Amino acid sequence: MKLFPKEALNAGVRKREVFGWAMYDFANSGYTTVVLTAVFGAYFVGVVADGATWATLAWTLAISLASVIVMLTMPAIGAYADLKAAKKRLLALSTVGCVLATAALALAGRGDVWVAVVAVVLSYTFYSYGESLIAAFLPELARDDSMGRVSGWGWSFGYLGGMLALGLGLAYVMAAQARGEPATAFVPVAMLITAAIYGLASVATFALLRERATPALDTGLVERIAGVRASLARLAQTWRQARRYCDLRWLLICCTCYQAGISVVITLAAVYAEQVLGFKQANTMLLVFLVNIAAMAGAFAFGHWQDRIGHKRALGFTLVGWILMTLLAGFATGPGLFWVAAAIAGLCMGSSQSAARAMVGLLTPPDRRAEFFGLWSFAIHLSVVIGPLTYGMITLVTSGNHRAAILCTSLFFALGLWLLRPIDMARGQRAARDAS
Repeated sequence: MKLFPKEALNAGVRKREVFGWAMYDFANSGYTTVVLTAVFGAYFVGVVADGATWATLAWTLAISLASVIVMLTMPAIGAYADLKAAKKRLLALSTVGCVLATAALALAGRGDVWVAVVAVVLSYTFYSYGESLIAAFLPELARDDSMGRVSGWGWSFGYLGGMLALGLGLAYVMAAQARGEPATAFVPVAMLITAAIYGLASVATFALLRERATPALDTGLVERIAGVRASLARLAQTWRQARRYCDLRWLLICCTCYQAGISVVITLAAVYAEQVLGFKQANTMLLVFLVNIAAMAGAFAFGHWQDRIGHKRALGFTLVGWILMTLLAGFATGPGLFWVAAAIAGLCMGSSQSAARAMVGLLTPPDRRAEFFGLWSFAIHLSVVIGPLTYGMITLVTSGNHRAAILCTSLFFALGLWLLRPIDMARGQRAARDAS
């Protein structure tokens, strides 16, 4: 089987472009894997905040603050990128910002709560900008009937990148622990490794990926200011015309609900493993490594499967899997059952994210791709506010009952499954074509 079959791509798209596009997922996945999931979250709670009762809530508040910033700014940035044909240029700026802020996480030691919070907020904000902008290239590359497959290629490449960053970090952590070094010595190095991989791997993206859009406005200073105003006006018009895109609107609401649950798993899995089941740093990193292997397989295989059975039905299957995963994790009393839950989470992670990105691409008018993916980013980051913050509040109110918090997370997936029902993909695609 060819890795990037030509029949899956739009006319004029070269295979190396798709490789360059997928390499951005490879580059930035180390950030989510190492910083958010495996290492820095647990390090922040246990070391930087010294295990205080408010530590989990403080971690979720930092993530939520960054998400609010993205929610308020990304839709307008996406609209501006469309008007100015500036997706690639803005992607480069967001990449540099995230790489530098990730490296700054190495400065956070015991008690340096504000240093850690500022670096997390900046790094997650820039990461999120890049995630939305790279997604907006997908409809330019893939044919409508292969959107899920191409999206799956990107996610599977991403998990390879996450495993590379995590594997190198794990090797260093195990060597450092064998030498008797504390977490304040080896975690900063893991952050620098992650930042370096992000920066180096993204070079392939900027070398190979083309900006196909053409600017709608001139690029002088006065025109740039007018372009921002036009972007905001266009965004407001999109909201006013939301009735024309009712299926996209339902999808965004659905994504907000189930992604709230996914954001809990991404940002708090390591905290749960260490606080509830007593995992050590190396064990947690091995666990997340397994999750990435399962996620890579799920994203790649599921991308082909969802194009055959339909994106909506495929997403529904993954949400059932997420419900099962949270229940297993909540009732796990030892590492065995939690490892099973982690494997299910990995399969569902790549599958659900690949399906959602493809569905947004299919429901998006061709001339507003970055703008509508900006709206998708708004929904995703609203979920990052709701999910982890709810988890953090539950742990604070229940004096650190992480089991109750993870079991409540299953409700987000159940609600997302219910909200998926009204979406009609054929009707939504017709609305997108008519709008353009």
